[in-house]
Amino acid sequence: MMEWTDRHCRYFLRGFSPRVLLYTEMITAAAIAHGNRERLLQYSVAEQPLALQLGGSDPALLAAAARAGADSGYREINLNCGCPSDRVHAGAFGACLMLEPQRVADGVAAMRAAVAIPVSVKMRVGVIAGPGARLQLGRYDEDDYERLCGFTALVAQAGCRRFIVHARKAVLGALSPRENREVPPLRFDVVQRLKHDFPQLAIEVNGGLRTAAACSAALDWSDGVMLGREAYHRPYLLAELQQLLFDDGWRCPPIGELLERMAAYAEREVAAGERLSAITRHMLGLCSGRPGARRYRQWLSEGAREHQDQDRVSGPKSAAGLLRAAAVVCAV
Repeated sequence: MMEWTDRHCRYFLRGFSPRVLLYTEMITAAAIAHGNRERLLQYSVAEQPLALQLGGSDPALLAAAARAGADSGYREINLNCGCPSDRVHAGAFGACLMLEPQRVADGVAAMRAAVAIPVSVKMRVGVIAGPGARLQLGRYDEDDYERLCGFTALVAQAGCRRFIVHARKAVLGALSPRENREVPPLRFDVVQRLKHDFPQLAIEVNGGLRTAAACSAALDWSDGVMLGREAYHRPYLLAELQQLLFDDGWRCPPIGELLERMAAYAEREVAAGERLSAITRHMLGLCSGRPGARRYRQWLSEGAREHQDQDRVSGPKSAAGLLRAAAVVCAV
C-alpha cells in the first residue's frame, strides 16, 4: 500500500471504525534513520491506534527506525516481508526476505531489543524466484510448507509473536505487483494449517477478503484479518466489520457527517500548506455503490484541480466548502 495509506488516508479511514488497527504505508528504515524523520512519521492523534510498517533488512537501521516509531507514539512496529515489487526487491526488503530467514530474525531481534511495543511481521505463504517461477504457481507441496514453518519458527524465536500472512505465494521477477495480488492461487488452507501448528502465535490472514462475511468466516480460525485495497476502495467495509465484531453500540456516521469531519480536516491541512488533492484522492470510494457516486468522484477530482489553480489565500474556505457540498452531490 505504498503511496496509499498515508496520513490523510488514515485520518479518513478512521471515520469508519474507532477500533481497527491502521497501518502506515511501508517506510524504509534507512529513510527514517537518515531522512526527514518528523515528516515521515507525522500523524494526527485521531488516527490511533496505528502501526508503523517498515521496509529494511539491516538490524541496526531497523532498530533505529523502530525506536523512532515507538518514541513517536506508534502502537506496533511491523516488518514487511511480503511486498513483491521489483523496486522493493532491489532494496533487499519485502518478500525476498523470506528467502533469508536468519536475516529477518536478526532484524526482529534488534527491533525487539530497541522497543517495548510489539513487533510483527507481514509475510507470504511462500516465495518463488527464478526463470521457472510461473510454472510453480499452482503448486504447494510439503517442501514449501516446511520452509514456511522454518521461517515462522526462527522469527518467532527472535521475539515476534504476531504474523500477518498473505495467503498467496509471491512470485519475484515474473509477475507484476498487481498480478501477485491476483494470479497466484489463494491458499487459506496453508494459513489455517500454520495456525494449527503454531497455536502459541497470533496468526492473521490477508488476501482476497472482500466482504464482512468472508472476514467473519476467516476469524473462525485465524487471530485477525488484514484488509488492503478493498477497504481503501470500499471504506464502509470497515464500518460493517466494526459493527459485526464489536458490540459497543457504535454506528457509522452518515455521509454528511463524514464529509463534515473531512472538511474541517482539509481546512486545517490546506491552511498549513497541504494540497487539497492529496486529501481528496483518498476519498473517492466513499459513495461506492450508491446513487450519485460517479458525480461525487468527478466533483472531488475536478474541484481539487480547480482549487490548486486558484489563489491560495482563499484556499482553506473553498477546500472546506467543496467537501461540504460533496454530501449533496453524493445524494443526487
